[in-house]
Amino acid sequence: MPSTEFGKILQRARNAFKGGITKNVDFRIQQLNNMERMLSENEKQLNLAVEEDLSKPHQEASIYEIEFVLNDIRCMKQNIRSWVKSVSAEKNFITLLDETFVKPEPYGVVLVLGAWNYPIQLSLCPMIGAITAGNCCILKPSELAPKCAELMATLIPRYMDPECFHVINGGPEETAELLKEQFDYIFYTGSTRVGQLVREAANKHLTPVTLELGGKSPVYIDDSVNLEVACRRLLWGKCINAGQTCVAPDYLMCTKELQEKLIPVMKKVLKEYFGEDPKKSPDFGRVLNNRHFNRLLSLMKKGTIVIGGDHDEDTNYIAPTVITNVTPSDPVMQEEIFGPLFPVVTVDGPDDAIDIINSKSSPSGRKWVQQS
Repeated sequence: MPSTEFGKILQRARNAFKGGITKNVDFRIQQLNNMERMLSENEKQLNLAVEEDLSKPHQEASIYEIEFVLNDIRCMKQNIRSWVKSVSAEKNFITLLDETFVKPEPYGVVLVLGAWNYPIQLSLCPMIGAITAGNCCILKPSELAPKCAELMATLIPRYMDPECFHVINGGPEETAELLKEQFDYIFYTGSTRVGQLVREAANKHLTPVTLELGGKSPVYIDDSVNLEVACRRLLWGKCINAGQTCVAPDYLMCTKELQEKLIPVMKKVLKEYFGEDPKKSPDFGRVLNNRHFNRLLSLMKKGTIVIGGDHDEDTNYIAPTVITNVTPSDPVMQEEIFGPLFPVVTVDGPDDAIDIINSKSSPSGRKWVQQS
């Protein structure tokens, strides 16, 4: 789509919003029902698109893309009528004789910039929120998941109101042009680097933004834990989508004594999850593309690989890999890994772990594992 069309699409959405149709709660619920029907009737096509773009296992795609979004829709429909109600506000001396309340109001036209790692979920869930709140929405899916982007551009106009909801596809140049337009709200999911560009563009129009960014989500394991339970949970989180999840555990900290007990348990759990060779497992995914593959290989050069390390450039496969003898200054500790590498940093105890966590930027999540 030529960038000259972006302004026209935005104006159509703005005209629809000004017409007041999205203020009607029944209209919002109908659009949520339409999206629910879109997902249910096209689940097979959507799953195939996810598998083709990301080599994501079928069960993963079904649960974390389709069912995740359906649950979001059900939650919105269940709560929307209570969420739109006015809420009484506390009075002060000036408003003592007035009726005071806070009434939720939609922003207007929302731009959603989706992410490639969960191309359906991270495109449609923010859009669902915008619909529930009474906004019109323009969705720009990630160009790194082209089959999903193309399919959403086909399905959404077929099921959703064509004046209120639009899909624009394209690459970085199209995104940059789109961000020159004035929206009423922008929701972006992705890297911190691009998030800064989105915020800069939004600042020119004083547009409010939500930036759902990544980070190095740390894990500290206390000596008191049940190691098998801890390893099952942490390796599940690390290996879903081949580690390409913003809240996946990024690196693990424990004492040197615990590390010696931990590694054999991790080997056992990974064998149970994916067999002798994860490459042959139908339950383990692949890295997105060759650029990310090579980036991850470069992070494996320092430290000692004690589990995994196998890789295949032709299929962008990297085995679940545990790395020890890692220091906070190593390359693998300088950026969000976003892949199936799990560095282990030994510490003297919880205070040492907290110092390392605090030395880095704020992560998407923190896991503190100890026996309660």
